[in-house]
Amino acid sequence: MVHKAKEVTALPDFRLRVQFVEGVTKIYDVKPLFDEIKVFRTFEEQPELFENAKVDAGGYGIVWTDKIDLDCDEIFINGETIETPFDGLIAFTDATKLWGLNESTLRKAISYGKLVPGIDACKYGKQWVISFKAMEREYGEMKSVKLWRKLMKDGD
Repeated sequence: MVHKAKEVTALPDFRLRVQFVEGVTKIYDVKPLFDEIKVFRTFEEQPELFENAKVDAGGYGIVWTDKIDLDCDEIFINGETIETPFDGLIAFTDATKLWGLNESTLRKAISYGKLVPGIDACKYGKQWVISFKAMEREYGEMKSVKLWRKLMKDGD
């Protein structure tokens, strides 16, 4: 499965807090990379550069410069999961991409009572969010998980 970052925050002591589109937040310690990957030693020489961490345009990595980046799967697999009040909440736009649906499908599901406002989904300003559990309950596994499992099965 490919994980996509939604937001990143540089923390003290060369750690990152990364929120993923599927509603999971991880803390990732970049310091061990200093010994493993030469380009990351740049942060020891220029610690202020670390503060410039941002999510790349596609959400598949964290970038600092053209030469320094970090894959989101690395962060997701090796980062420490932390609990936040927003765990398991996904923006409609992200949920539709992860499940391969149209956003109108979710809006109709709310209007027909399949998804219950205030329990399964909430609107904040103009943005709807939905719980990961409600998406799994109503629509099964994410499209990307199905695709990954199919690829693994076909590769056997």
